[in-house]
Amino acid sequence: MSENVNIHPNVARVTAAAAAAGLTIETRKFPEGTKTALDAANAIGVTLGQIVKSLIFAVDGEVLLALVSGSNQLDEKKLALAAGGNMCARVDADIVRQATGYAIGGVPPLGLTTQLRIFVDPDLLQYDEVWAAAGTWNDNFGAAPADIVRVAGGVVTDLKRA
Repeated sequence: MSENVNIHPNVARVTAAAAAAGLTIETRKFPEGTKTALDAANAIGVTLGQIVKSLIFAVDGEVLLALVSGSNQLDEKKLALAAGGNMCARVDADIVRQATGYAIGGVPPLGLTTQLRIFVDPDLLQYDEVWAAAGTWNDNFGAAPADIVRVAGGVVTDLKRA
């Protein structure tokens, strides 16, 4: 029980959201930080492609979440097309926090404070396990990519910049 005292409220929220969706996750804290995909891959000890980047963009004003493999760059035109819109734009840190409940660098694929449409890079599906942020810049969890797609309610579509 004393272990749980040090769990960040964001991590507890992500764990609860996963459990509510029928997915048991185990979060791990990486004190060195996992803000970037490369930092996360190095800290966790996995390939860059196994890192789930949670990227927040607005398409025609609608805030969306794109889950992209750490080894890929997001093609904003492909995201706009997938969302049925025209203009894709980055959003600032305040919008990220307002839309998700989390700060940049710690946005998880589930447990968001608002219901966002979520689009998923199919390259994540080639791995048995991928790692995503668990609500902070140094807490992460591993899961099968198909489970993340299911729990997040994501739409798998090509998002990779060529």
